[in-house]
Amino acid sequence: MSLRVLVVAYAFPPVGGAGVQRMLKLVKYLPEHGVRPCVLSVERPSVPVLDPSLLQEVPQAVSILRAPTLEPSYAAKDIAWRAHADAPKRRSQRPLRALAQLGRKLLVPDPQVLWLPGAAQALVRRLRAEQDDVVLISGPPFSQFLLGLLAAGVCRTPFVLDYRDEWTTTNSIYEMSGSARAAERLERAVLARASAVTTATEEFREHLLERFPSLDPARTFAIPNGYDSADFPAELPAPPSDRLLITYTGTVFRLTSARGFLDGVRLFHERERALAARLAVQFVGRIVETEADAFDGADALGVERIGYLPHAQALSALAASHLALCLLADLPGAERIYPAKIFEIMRLKRPALVLTAEGALARLVRRHRLGELVAPNDPSAIAAALERAVRAFVEGTLPLTSSAIDVERFDRRSLAGEFARALELACGAAPASPRSTTRQSLAGADLDRHEWR
Repeated sequence: MSLRVLVVAYAFPPVGGAGVQRMLKLVKYLPEHGVRPCVLSVERPSVPVLDPSLLQEVPQAVSILRAPTLEPSYAAKDIAWRAHADAPKRRSQRPLRALAQLGRKLLVPDPQVLWLPGAAQALVRRLRAEQDDVVLISGPPFSQFLLGLLAAGVCRTPFVLDYRDEWTTTNSIYEMSGSARAAERLERAVLARASAVTTATEEFREHLLERFPSLDPARTFAIPNGYDSADFPAELPAPPSDRLLITYTGTVFRLTSARGFLDGVRLFHERERALAARLAVQFVGRIVETEADAFDGADALGVERIGYLPHAQALSALAASHLALCLLADLPGAERIYPAKIFEIMRLKRPALVLTAEGALARLVRRHRLGELVAPNDPSAIAAALERAVRAFVEGTLPLTSSAIDVERFDRRSLAGEFARALELACGAAPASPRSTTRQSLAGADLDRHEWR
């Protein structure tokens, strides 16, 4: 008899963007590992982008429960966010800024807390009717982590918390996040009752164990993001022959700011105008309002803003480029982060230009030979890297493929097996003693820990 899991994910198709891929691919491949998933998500998501095409990847046998939300539309939330950002410049925006600040104080830990009444009702109804073996809750948004307390306390169902991002980092850099102090209290409460915890990087895991010493290391696992081989063409399309094309896919916001990169493009044009004319850059994805001013005048420098594309089209754009651009700003907590897109870049084996400070992403790029590393706030070094790339392109010496190694480690199909073992452990016994210091892997052997050092 297979294990049954209720996957709770606000960020699930038709929601678009990189954040949906972790749970979407998990639901797609868990059945291959003896786990039958059911999904609880939101009925009318208040999100910036939708991608209904992703629903085609959900197996037909998987039920998706949709719970209503009391949230306003994303357009209304966006107005409040813009007012919060613009109020210091415009007096007329101060009333809206005050309203946004009030919302941040009341909507703790995030605006999606308004989904909890409907989600809680749906969760209890499902668990009482179907008696799933375990609940898996993936955040952000982290307000849905509170549903774990309901699952354990009311329905006596163990739950696993999956951190796609860090709660504390998210609280400080994402749009419309709530009180940091209140969020930490809530985080402590849900972690105390969780039967297991998964994080997206080993650095996340170690930091979580440091912050919450009562967590059992033997039930806290690092399972990275990855790629789905089914998403990629058998042969890569040829990039353009008349210019060097660099493509960024994903959201541009504070954590993935393009300011340093664009300053590097401007400096490259100042230094080598004729050579820089052979450079083209495209940004595929949403650019949040607070980062939009960085692009002022950039279109004259060959920088194109394409906007959000469905996932398959975004991958095609990335595949048809000479270089893939990966951005990670030098902010507190970023040293423990991998942007999820890095794994799709890895699978494509296009050379990458990675702008990041020292940390988890830099180590990953070096270890797997993904491309060139440049500091994100060094326009001079960025301009020099662009010049080297364009010169190599003009001279015909620019490689079209990277020398990436150990790519298979991050295949979503095999990563689903690691999640399956975590779920089995969570529902197989009560939470281990907080005094336990044993560091075990999901399979009873070391989980390739050298990958994360």
